[in-house]
Amino acid sequence: MVDEFRAAFQQLIDASVAADPGQFPSAVHRVLVLASQIPASERELALEALAPLLTGDHAAPGITADLCVVAGALVETGTDPGPAGPEVLRRLRAIGRGAIVFARAWQRTGGGEPPDPDSVTAADENRVATDLGADAPGATMCWWTIARHALAAKTMLTRSTVRSHVRRDPTLHAELVAVANQLGDHLPDLQEVRALLRMAEAGSALVLDRHSGRAFRVLFDGIGDNFQLHTLLADALIGPNGMGLAGDPPDPRWVRAFRDGDPDPAARTVRGWWNLVAHDGTWVWNEGVPAEIPTLEGEHVLVLDEQPYPRSWNAHRRHPLVTGWLEVEGELPPEEADLWWKRVAPAEPAIPDATDDSTPIPEPVLAEEATGADRVRGFLAPEPEPRPQRPEPQAAPAPAPEPPAARPDPPRPAPPAAEPPARPETGTGLPPLPPGVSNSSAWGPTWR
Repeated sequence: MVDEFRAAFQQLIDASVAADPGQFPSAVHRVLVLASQIPASERELALEALAPLLTGDHAAPGITADLCVVAGALVETGTDPGPAGPEVLRRLRAIGRGAIVFARAWQRTGGGEPPDPDSVTAADENRVATDLGADAPGATMCWWTIARHALAAKTMLTRSTVRSHVRRDPTLHAELVAVANQLGDHLPDLQEVRALLRMAEAGSALVLDRHSGRAFRVLFDGIGDNFQLHTLLADALIGPNGMGLAGDPPDPRWVRAFRDGDPDPAARTVRGWWNLVAHDGTWVWNEGVPAEIPTLEGEHVLVLDEQPYPRSWNAHRRHPLVTGWLEVEGELPPEEADLWWKRVAPAEPAIPDATDDSTPIPEPVLAEEATGADRVRGFLAPEPEPRPQRPEPQAAPAPAPEPPAARPDPPRPAPPAAEPPARPETGTGLPPLPPGVSNSSAWGPTWR
């Protein structure tokens, strides 16, 4: 089986470089069918070999986009992304710039919603050409391929190693956020990319417990919202199996659901422990994300106060394909904790003044159960299917400290096949090149 996979993968590479419409679709199909039947080490070697092709320098733009989706499909089988992960993100940055040029030209030439990327036509290219002139073909090609690049990047960002890479490269992070912000309204997959980039912005916090006066530094990754942070903090800090803070430890089934397990229907509702407060006294909402917790001297500072009213939420991860974890790096010595307490706002009344208009509105007592649309979309099966509805995640801004070595991500089910290349139909059911759009292999972002 390994030899068959290697032969199919070599056929994929050869067909990609040759832009061969007769061989490329069948090679994609065969690689993805065999991928789940070989050891992960073989898939990792394949991804490593694929990485240079993802730069866009060796294949036509449509084929490069499909190779990015193939790389994402291999990652969804539990393969470590290796160098292919960052390469997919860099490709999204380059193609995203051209797609922004197309979207802006579309607004300047009559407005309205831009066409679905998979349905771009010669008429669309001609429309933006009245504004872009000779740059219209390149911008149109970027728009045609942007959805596939966004899908692949979204999958790569579910892996902690890829998020760590982005965290170490603030320029790449900022440029990807800009692409996601400017195109997210048109492409929901980029909204998910933006949420996952936001996840990469915070990996540690200083946590001060008002009741005991103790302070801890915690490290974490894969935390999609403060519901998850709140629950994993309780697991790490409360009781004899934690750091000994007072209270009832969380149900282990809640903890598993927020780490890497599926929600347990028999343990769906989490009961809260604290009111999360920033160092300046403002409330930290459970609906928010760790990156939004205000900082003091570069530290996200979180104070655990008494709950003003009971809180509850559902035990599930906002990003089900992302493994979450949190651990206590250490407790601060009492003298160091005292210094931090002197810089923290005093406790507010447990029940805020009802006449104070600045008092925040309480969060809902029970969050809605996440739907399947919150999941990173799976890859299409070898036979074409309608594009599924994509999720609508959260927002994004600025990088933060580096967490420790990433926890391994759990294996994923075998994926189906990728969306295909920039070539006419070959009887495989793969989509053709958009009518009238050039298939020149030289096409691509002019700034490369």
